[in-house]
Amino acid sequence: MTPPTPDDGVRNGTTPLADAVAAYEVARLPRKDSPHTLAARRRDVAAIAQRLALAAACSPADLVLGHLSVRAVRAAFADFAVDHARSSIARCWSTWNGLCDFLVAEELLAGNPMAGVHRPRPASTNPKPLRGEGTPEVLLAAVATGPSTARDPWPERDLAVVATLLVTGVRSAELLGLRVGDLVGARGEQRLHVRGKGERERSVPVETALTDVVDVYLRTRAQRLPRPRALPADAPLFVDARGRALTRDQLQYLVRRAYRHAGVHDRVARGALVHALRHTFATRVVAAGGSAVEVMRLLGHRSLVTSQQYLDATAHELRTAAAGNASYAALRALSPAP
Repeated sequence: MTPPTPDDGVRNGTTPLADAVAAYEVARLPRKDSPHTLAARRRDVAAIAQRLALAAACSPADLVLGHLSVRAVRAAFADFAVDHARSSIARCWSTWNGLCDFLVAEELLAGNPMAGVHRPRPASTNPKPLRGEGTPEVLLAAVATGPSTARDPWPERDLAVVATLLVTGVRSAELLGLRVGDLVGARGEQRLHVRGKGERERSVPVETALTDVVDVYLRTRAQRLPRPRALPADAPLFVDARGRALTRDQLQYLVRRAYRHAGVHDRVARGALVHALRHTFATRVVAAGGSAVEVMRLLGHRSLVTSQQYLDATAHELRTAAAGNASYAALRALSPAP
């Protein structure tokens, strides 16, 4: 493939891409993006920059705005799409579209090359809870025993993580951001303080069954990772074997391993993984009589429409479950053909 050359339609094409990205981040500071949003944006910028650099036969640090031709950016996204999910491609597209819009406004680009890159159609937003009645209970019981093949099993920590996801509905990033002091309140009236998307905060009520599990985990943590004094309130709640805050990859590995150990990996919708536990929480809240407003507040949704999807999905699941009643088969056998 011939390395792309600076486009004739690009103004000031010799401006380093790294400088342009730095200027874009400064311009976004008033938005107060959360650390998770910032990290995701930087990953998306780096992913496409690496592909542009490979095509241009240079290092990412040597990229200039002249390399942002429609053809080059389109080819980079085509390569990115090979091993990424639709949602990841859409997020990356939005990141680069915002960056290029900024560069056009700053008169550093003559036009936005993202206009020539197709954006994936929105994926189905139907909830994807764990399939099968009793699956969450099977999962919890299995996690409590710990995988026999683990090199350094820590079932108390794993159970606390999976249980927190199942009974609070927090997102992956929200769980990773939890601190020791975020579990507050008197026994029996405790709640989990959660920092959600856009730094929006909410409190999720929790029962003593969860706090007991977390307390057991924290005791084993003190034994594994002895400290001269009590953990500070701002210490990460969930950590790895070295006492460092769990990462996104570690959390995904932990949950995937839990599914396989419990033998329920085939009951997880494709692309759900950790999020399947959040969806399970929401559908169970609805099944217990929760309203769309209550789901919205518990999950930290911005829109009531998003929460309403769980009510619709639960109604469909209930009808499907009812239709599976064996008595229907006998009834159909007695019914005359239409």
